[in-house]
Amino acid sequence: MTIPASHRPAREWFLLVVALLIVGGIAAPFWELFAGSAARADWAQKWNQTRLTQLVLGPEQLACYICFVWASLILFSRYREVRRQRAAFHLELLPTEEGARILPEDARPLARKVEQVTARRPFILANMIRLGLGKYAVSKSAPDVAEVVRNQADVELSRLVSGMAVVHYLAWAIPAIGFVGTVRGLGGAFGADAPTIDAFTAQAKEQLKIAFDCTLVALLLSLVMMYFVNVLQRAEELLVVDAQEYCQEHLLLRLYDPSGSVSG
Repeated sequence: MTIPASHRPAREWFLLVVALLIVGGIAAPFWELFAGSAARADWAQKWNQTRLTQLVLGPEQLACYICFVWASLILFSRYREVRRQRAAFHLELLPTEEGARILPEDARPLARKVEQVTARRPFILANMIRLGLGKYAVSKSAPDVAEVVRNQADVELSRLVSGMAVVHYLAWAIPAIGFVGTVRGLGGAFGADAPTIDAFTAQAKEQLKIAFDCTLVALLLSLVMMYFVNVLQRAEELLVVDAQEYCQEHLLLRLYDPSGSVSG
């Protein structure tokens, strides 16, 4: 199935690079003018190896990493499944010759062909075609087939959405775990026990570092995770939309309807 140019997604990565170049080209001269080498030296002194280790290797951070990797593996496996599903568009499940028509007596042989081709590898597209042909063999009505295709598309979308339940939970859990670390750090800061004010201040600062480190890492991971989730959701939704479009072009518009009703 050839995707029309108007249906192709925008080149987000290219636009991201353009945005980075624009912002970097504007911000870099101002950074060099007002900050310069002194700011870089101060940054290097504050963010030494010990400080970076404290930032990324706290217990809450490790829990966030586990959730992030778990969700990423689920998303990767689902994205691979989307790629596999798209192979169905090249299996020639329906006649694609210009002017070809599908008669009621052709429905069952075509449905058997679809079942044979996809017996070992179930496809969303093949299932929509099979159900549509089965309905056409019984009712001989193109509008009835269109209704079956629409209903099955809704079922497939609902199934894909429900399959993301664990990922949505993990995407929520990552910032929640970060806030647990925040509460732990704030509790330690306010509950610091020291003989002098200076010692109390030092302990409170260390505990506040824990609080803000957990929040920072969790929110950064959450931002990345939600981008991956949105990319996958769009890929899955486009898969179902393209399957509907395929059925519209190669099934519904080719059906012979004795009643004379318009399909689609």
